[in-house]
Amino acid sequence: MKNKSISTVIILGALSMLSILIIQLLWVQKTIERQRISISIQQREDSLNQKEFQNDVQVALREVIETVEINTSNDVYGAVRMVSNNQFIVDLSAELEPYYLETLLKKAFYKENINRDFVYAIYDCFTDSIYTSNLVKYKKDSIYVLEKESSPIEIQSKMNLKKDGHYFSVYFTDVDNPEINTKPNYAPWIYLTLMLIVIATFFAFSVTVIMRQYRLAEVKTDFINNMTHELKTPISTISLSAEMMMRLPEISTEQVQKYASIIYKENKRLEHQVERVLNVAKLDKDQVVLNKDQFDVNELLDEVKENFELHHLEKGGVIHIELTAVNHIIQADAVHLTNVIYNLLENAVKYCESVPNITIQTRNEKQGIWIEIEDNGIGIKKENLSLIFDKFYRVPTGNLHNVKGFGLGLYYVKLIVDAHGGKVNVKSTPGKGTTFSLFFS
Repeated sequence: MKNKSISTVIILGALSMLSILIIQLLWVQKTIERQRISISIQQREDSLNQKEFQNDVQVALREVIETVEINTSNDVYGAVRMVSNNQFIVDLSAELEPYYLETLLKKAFYKENINRDFVYAIYDCFTDSIYTSNLVKYKKDSIYVLEKESSPIEIQSKMNLKKDGHYFSVYFTDVDNPEINTKPNYAPWIYLTLMLIVIATFFAFSVTVIMRQYRLAEVKTDFINNMTHELKTPISTISLSAEMMMRLPEISTEQVQKYASIIYKENKRLEHQVERVLNVAKLDKDQVVLNKDQFDVNELLDEVKENFELHHLEKGGVIHIELTAVNHIIQADAVHLTNVIYNLLENAVKYCESVPNITIQTRNEKQGIWIEIEDNGIGIKKENLSLIFDKFYRVPTGNLHNVKGFGLGLYYVKLIVDAHGGKVNVKSTPGKGTTFSLFFS
């Protein structure tokens, strides 16, 4: 029921995010289209205004050339040329004084209602010189004022002037460039998209946290169920054995020994399970205290092999040992390392559906030693490998519960190896077996 509820929340959240994204994309598309239409209209208006301005300037300049060359038969219309949107050149056949030209330009511009700041230049082919005026600024009431602080050299560098022919040029400094503001403004939509990405990231993070909490709750529930079963079984066995001893009117020494042995074994089992839970709880509080000493790893593994075969392989099985490491003296906690090896060997036996066939190997690599334990058990699926070292986690086995445990063994292995500054790797093939590799430097 909980799993279904979480799935429903995730699906509804994802659909909501997708809906917001689609609405935003449609909104952005329509808004950009409107901006393009608006820009297109503005461009047309600017183009018309620009053409009107250019026509007015050409009319004014023709009036100026007609006044200057009143006694000549030159083509007035052909004398005026537009170099760019804000610069015009007028060919001359006679010499022209700068201040006289300035007066004519002001008069003609005033007549055509051209209210723009401008600069004029005159090229004299006889002296091969260019005269550039200061900036003539337009003021209110159609009055032009000479801006004496302007730099003729700086303005001249902006004008397209050539030493060819005899001409004067007019350059308007405040004519808008038609290429400006011809692109839609994407900044607000980029901001909204980034906000949506942030919201989507937060949603994904929230879903991840929810799934972690849900999985942790499931793992804790499984742990409590397993622990309850593990503790109730020896308690029930002890109670039954004690009750049988009390009910028998006459009991032989052999029966006493039998039931007393059962009580002892089950009590030890109960003690072992409680001790394991308490030890892991203590380790959780960062109370891992390592008593490191130098010892021979190969010798320790030989001892572990003999003890384990004696107490855990009564029903059959074999442990092969291949101690090929040359440098096998390490600085570590022998007790914890022994427990780590025991845990891995116990798992190799518990999760084996046939006769256990275990191999223990050691080898040297990069100033350290590897300890590898390979078994022929049922193996672990790839999707479960990253979770096996989590506390209380047990690989799912469906409806089968033939293997008991708390899910603390591999957690303890990882905890101790990390405390030694080592690392643990695992490789597994379902149906063929698993190999645990421990590295100590």
